[in-house]
Amino acid sequence: MKFRFASLSAMATLAFSVAQATTARTLDIYFIDVEGGQSTLLVTPDGQSLLIDTGYAGNGMTDAKPGNPKQARDPNRIVAAARDSGIKQIDYLLITHFHRDHDGGVPELAQLMPIRNFIDHGTIPPDADSGARGSMQAFNVYAAVRDNAHHIEPKPGDRLPLQSVDAVVVSSAASILANPLAGAGETNAACGPSSLPPDDSIENPRSTGVVVSFGKFRFLDVGDLSGQPLFGLACPKDLIGPVGVYVVAHHGGADIADPATFTAFRPRIALMNNGLKKGGALETYALLHHVRGLEDVWQLHRSEASGEENFPAEHIANLDESTAYWIKLSASEDGSFRVFNGRTGEWKSYPPR
Repeated sequence: MKFRFASLSAMATLAFSVAQATTARTLDIYFIDVEGGQSTLLVTPDGQSLLIDTGYAGNGMTDAKPGNPKQARDPNRIVAAARDSGIKQIDYLLITHFHRDHDGGVPELAQLMPIRNFIDHGTIPPDADSGARGSMQAFNVYAAVRDNAHHIEPKPGDRLPLQSVDAVVVSSAASILANPLAGAGETNAACGPSSLPPDDSIENPRSTGVVVSFGKFRFLDVGDLSGQPLFGLACPKDLIGPVGVYVVAHHGGADIADPATFTAFRPRIALMNNGLKKGGALETYALLHHVRGLEDVWQLHRSEASGEENFPAEHIANLDESTAYWIKLSASEDGSFRVFNGRTGEWKSYPPR
């Protein structure tokens, strides 16, 4: 009788452990291949969705305009990731800034699945086209969709209305945090006298950036933030603190290759949302090979410009433009996370620190 009771007790304990593992709460992040634009889907443990940017319109060419949503390259790649995650709508869409590789896919995506709330920094400067051609036209098309839904314009320091995670805006409309986040505030000895000049001085420095925390796990995405606002998050004092994952700003372009930012953010891994021929500058890749404490760099694409400086193939989702694999990350409250390469079908685990 005692043996039977002990066996039943052990079985119950095992069943409980299996149930716990089955229902483990994770923050899932899909880094979607939009060929050097950006589109990153976050799904919280409670099933809420935050999509950061939507890539290009139409067939994905630089000058493409919205057309038949069923034939839209990037919106359909977003829908595929959404289906894989189990969500049926976008609860919050954050557009980091108004360039065609970030807001271009919105009109078509809105026809493919519901978008409930829009988050952005509001308006675009009248001279935006001088920094990136076609920005004004793309913004007007985007705004026509946005203005028929609930619209949020957060300021640095504001929190986004997400459950089970803490999402803090750290930059927006060329402004940044007034005070350091918890765990930040140290003087950064790696700071130089000034920021690198931004490739586009008009809209990129206005990018809306966010830190998303789930327990001890922290994720940083600042869009194409560059120039003085990016520098200001790291210098003279670190305003962000250490993060588990950093989406390297501006697709890893040469204008963000400043060691001071990586010293401040201290990422465990860096994610490069570059394309084969867009972003992924040689200067940035060369720098990343020497960032202290950086465990890995994951790339959505091999960078043609960076040649031998590319990271190992097992950390690259797409080796050329014939495929569109995503990278998926699943994070736990204890700060641990796993990264999945859709091309190789392999996971890599990062234990708690």
